[in-house]
Amino acid sequence: MGRLPKIRKILNMKKVLIPTKLDKIASDILVANGNYNVLQDHEASLLELASKHPDTYALIVRSEKITSEVLDAFPSLKVVIRAGAGYDNIDTKAARKRDIDVMNTPGANANAVAEEVIALMLANARHIIAADASTRAGKWEKNKFMGTELTGKTVGIVGLGNIGRLVARRLAGFECRLLGFDPLVPAERANQFGIKSVSLETIFRESDYISLHIPENNDTRGCVNAQLLSLMKPGATLINCARAGIIVEEDLRAVKAEKGIFYLNDVYEKDAEGLKTISDCCDIMMPHLGASTREANETAARRSAEQLVDFDEKGITSFIVNRDIPQDLDPSYCDLACTLAALARGLLGKSTIINRIETSFYGHLAPYEHWLMLSLLSGIWDDIDRSTDYDLAMKWLADNGVTYVNREVDPRKPFDNSMTIDLFGVNQKNKIIKSSVRGTVGEHHKMIARINEFDRLYWVPTTEAVFFEYKDRPGVIGKIGKMLADSGINIEDMRNPHNEETGRSLAILSLNKQVGNALLRSIADAIEADTAHSVTLP
Repeated sequence: MGRLPKIRKILNMKKVLIPTKLDKIASDILVANGNYNVLQDHEASLLELASKHPDTYALIVRSEKITSEVLDAFPSLKVVIRAGAGYDNIDTKAARKRDIDVMNTPGANANAVAEEVIALMLANARHIIAADASTRAGKWEKNKFMGTELTGKTVGIVGLGNIGRLVARRLAGFECRLLGFDPLVPAERANQFGIKSVSLETIFRESDYISLHIPENNDTRGCVNAQLLSLMKPGATLINCARAGIIVEEDLRAVKAEKGIFYLNDVYEKDAEGLKTISDCCDIMMPHLGASTREANETAARRSAEQLVDFDEKGITSFIVNRDIPQDLDPSYCDLACTLAALARGLLGKSTIINRIETSFYGHLAPYEHWLMLSLLSGIWDDIDRSTDYDLAMKWLADNGVTYVNREVDPRKPFDNSMTIDLFGVNQKNKIIKSSVRGTVGEHHKMIARINEFDRLYWVPTTEAVFFEYKDRPGVIGKIGKMLADSGINIEDMRNPHNEETGRSLAILSLNKQVGNALLRSIADAIEADTAHSVTLP
């Protein structure tokens, strides 16, 4: 009978499966804790492991695909931890439907990627790969491999998150001139890292080296195109350790042939064996090795284990990325917050750096400010997920110089179950500007009630819309409609409120397709608009 407590202890242990080549520190930490039975097997498939270990409580993975089928194969699964930042290999929505929490370990790989960028720059500048092959072949081609120095060069960093900032720090010893672009980061914040905040066009025009550190989303996909690439100096170098989809491959191929630029690449559409279409453009290409260092692997492994222990023993949920909303909060209001924020952002202009957010939540929405704020932030910035922890989101805002204020509301105002979002920012002319929107949900539809000074709109937002503010006078709407029609664009809905005190009007037009910048400017010029915006809404 003396052995019974130990047997009970073993039976009550939570099984953790690590189906990947992860540093053993994760297993060591969990085993030392005494509450986990850990199995690590990187050779068997996930479905094979599921059949052998159906009682698995937690999975710790790297790049393994965690599909709906895999989740179904683990009936006891409660937690999936991605040892790394990106978690697009995990079906987070399917996990939430099965009441499975998904976590990640953000920042664990940042230094590894930053050092890879420096390694690529040096390897290309000094022809290290080609010179090694030549020398091994018995040749002595010193003149052929005349190199260049990084010292004193201008380096442009696109994206000033963890990795971009670390690249700047690692370059400090090379005495480079650092330029940076990030619409989320105020110029004062960039200056703290020795970076001068400039436009994207300036980076491509003035840099000897350009390093990309932005996510791939609807705003960034294909953003490095012929227009930007054509601005590069002859012989300049472009480095992509971010995502493949942010570059238009055909445009890169054409500009490379014309200007002799260098392209150093570590990212592809798919991480798999086989020939890559981008290979003819690459001066150096690597098999997505950015996070492949012993130190990054150890850090991600350690954080994974520590987060699981903290989750189980302390209830810390900060790193859950598929958090569900409260049962009593209608999800349509989360969608509304996201749409209102995206609209306010679009009316400020994408180049405007936001430095202050103010919100008001009326009626029964007031207790759910934390949840609605996260949806709001996801409408402004694609790299913030609505399942992000509130405290982490607040820290992210503080780190990026953004002040957030949730105002106390006046219950006497007739705005039951409405929300107001005000965004403040600094535009390219260094002028402080503001956009303010209010909305609600009515008859299961999102509804915009007010935009800036224009009230009682009752506009149901659509995916594509344009906004023109102008001095009120007859004939303007007809001119807008004709120019849109001439371009094959149909108006699906319209609002045209006037402000008698200011003599201003606002034209809001829901359209069947997106309006390009050239057409938007042409219409604005034709009607002498004060402001003109084309906005794509979620």
